[in-house]
Amino acid sequence: MFQLRNIPWRRSVQQMSLRRTIEGLGPYPSLFLLALPTATVEPLKLVAVAVAGKGHWITGTAMIVACYAFSLLVVERLFVVVKPKLLMIPWFAKLWKGFVSVRTRVLNILASWIGLCHDPKPSASSSRPKRAGPPAAPLFDPRSARR
Repeated sequence: MFQLRNIPWRRSVQQMSLRRTIEGLGPYPSLFLLALPTATVEPLKLVAVAVAGKGHWITGTAMIVACYAFSLLVVERLFVVVKPKLLMIPWFAKLWKGFVSVRTRVLNILASWIGLCHDPKPSASSSRPKRAGPPAAPLFDPRSARR
């Protein structure tokens, strides 16, 4: 007799079923589902800092690492799954649009500070050929160096 538990990919089938169940939730149940682990993990980070402050450095550090790992591995993946439903809530969509706008501006400013930003759209003035100007002065002129 064929049994489902003998199939090696059974776990991935269960994960896909859970994902489909979560995707089937409405906007507000999705928000509640995302709020539960977030509301649990964030206060634990503060508790971990308090534990480290009492002198238990290893325990506090381990708690902080575990909390950040949980946030990264569980809450982030859950947010990716429920984000389309959350964007159906008008106030959340407005907040998300504002957050993305601010994040993009800040990243562009930081990229221009460190020289990573190149203008992807050529301006009208850059389409005409540039005339060669006088040669730039060298930073170091070996003739002017004294021995």
